[in-house]
Amino acid sequence: MTDNRNTILAVILSGLVLIAWQYFYNVPQMERQRAQQQTQAELNKPAPQQAPGSTPAQPGATPSPSAPAGQTAQPVVSRDTAIAATPRIKIETPRLSGSIALKGGRIDDLSLEKFRDTVDPKSPAIVLFSPSNTAHPYYAEFGWVGASGSTARLPDRETVWQQEGSGSLTPEKPITLKWDNGEGLTFRRTISIDDRYLFTIKDDVTNVGSAPVTLYPFALISRHGTPEVSGYYILHEGLIGYLGEQGLQEFGYKKIDEAKSVDFKVTNGWLGITDKYWASALLPDTTAKLQARFASNQVGTKHHYQTDYLLEPQTIAIGGTGSANARLFAGAKEAGVVGINFPLAGHGGYNKQLGLNHFDLLIDWGWFYFITKPMFLALDYFFHLFGNFGLAILLVTVLVKLAFYPLANKSYASMAKMKSVQPQLQALKERYPDDRQKQQQEMMEIYRKEKINPVAGCLPVALQIPVFFSLYKVLFVTIEMRHAPFYGWIKDLSAPDPTTIFNLFGLLPFDPTHVPVLGAYLALGVWPIIMGITMWFQMKLNPTPPDPTQKMIFDWMPLIFTFMLAGFPAGLVIYWAWNNLLSVIQQSYIMRKNGVKVELFDNIRNSFKKKVTTEAA
Repeated sequence: MTDNRNTILAVILSGLVLIAWQYFYNVPQMERQRAQQQTQAELNKPAPQQAPGSTPAQPGATPSPSAPAGQTAQPVVSRDTAIAATPRIKIETPRLSGSIALKGGRIDDLSLEKFRDTVDPKSPAIVLFSPSNTAHPYYAEFGWVGASGSTARLPDRETVWQQEGSGSLTPEKPITLKWDNGEGLTFRRTISIDDRYLFTIKDDVTNVGSAPVTLYPFALISRHGTPEVSGYYILHEGLIGYLGEQGLQEFGYKKIDEAKSVDFKVTNGWLGITDKYWASALLPDTTAKLQARFASNQVGTKHHYQTDYLLEPQTIAIGGTGSANARLFAGAKEAGVVGINFPLAGHGGYNKQLGLNHFDLLIDWGWFYFITKPMFLALDYFFHLFGNFGLAILLVTVLVKLAFYPLANKSYASMAKMKSVQPQLQALKERYPDDRQKQQQEMMEIYRKEKINPVAGCLPVALQIPVFFSLYKVLFVTIEMRHAPFYGWIKDLSAPDPTTIFNLFGLLPFDPTHVPVLGAYLALGVWPIIMGITMWFQMKLNPTPPDPTQKMIFDWMPLIFTFMLAGFPAGLVIYWAWNNLLSVIQQSYIMRKNGVKVELFDNIRNSFKKKVTTEAA
């Protein structure tokens, strides 16, 4: 019948959607990333000289793959060796540790003390920035570019700055660096840091020489080598910025490799490089006119990625002083720190504190941000109330159920009525065994008389889809969910259930997930099994489909979904299982209210009796 065909089609399409979701979103794509060659080549100086009247070059540009004249590529050394090789000033804050290199004045050594590689609190801290001659160089640099025709000596990556005073950089104590070019220009750089992830840099230059000098302030973030990315379509990793009227700009590593360089002339913008959980971003003054750029250059076997900007030129008269301000965000993409734009309930963070232009989009809330943002805010509220994101998921699920109760109530009431007319539908099949068209007409007449909507049963599932997607997105992209424990064996709600039935939940000494091809589907843990059981209960609560094919599909659906969702984040599977249980309770109540017998346990017993009878026969 048409209704049966539509139901079967809906089930098949749902299965295809979940398979596609599993393939594109949930199966790690790390295999696609080739091992990067660990050879090293330094960037060119950020201030190449130009012909008179020309526009200054972008800072730190690498116009050719080869090293500059007189310079050879340095061998790759360990991170500790590179840090120990140059004089440095320590960075000490509650959330960041590292150092600033006096040679070049770069911020190129940063670790995030609150975040660890694994759920083990004794595992190493997350490393964000590393010096240029290490395996994964990543750093921020600030300074001045000379105007066309200028011969003034300017500080570059080889310049060794001197610290005025002593001590580490802390939230209570900024540091000041000084360099004299010996030709009448004295450069000072004052760096301060807050107790989170914001650096504030103030560059001053004093001219006591014999002629005025024109300089362009610049700032850049540079990353050498293509990093491994998660490889998920729903998550952006790469170069990012919100650039004035041109809005949000996102360039993945492959996209910028093809484009080579993209330029923007804007006001009120920011730009940087983002990973899944961490990011660095340049935050110029919101009134500053920027010549901003995203760039990729191949140097040897590596791609060098860079986001940078130039400010408007400053002409410093004899006896005068020029100054430029810059800000750098370098840290974890915590929603409360970055900020969330959302009516009435958003977090301010740096986005509000600094008056930035949509800085909250540094976190990839996606196209459906109007769902994912309130979902996160609700979870975050209950987390701070109860101290556990797993409990927060359970409570938010209850609230969603209450919000959709009127719609779900009508749907379940219609399903209850449908169950009450099952004897009439069966009689139709017996009355018109060979006339399917007549069966369809009479069935629709019964639905009309009894005021039954035959597609009402799809509504509860349809209502789950946006909630399911938004929760998946929140679990996947927000750092607050990273390593967030539940109870028992669930130490990370953003990761799949670590147990599997195929080694008896750890009793057998092997890992079935390492099996080629099928391994991803053998991670069938306790919570996916619980979810499958609750889904099976929900199926058994509904009337048995009269069509054998339809019945077979519904019988197999819980098992199929159990395997499909096994690789999803544990928090999402817990949500699905809890939602199924609440749906069973709600539907049972509505059926009783409408005078329909609840035959859940009878249907379950009959399922096993049929199997026993079949085997005996």
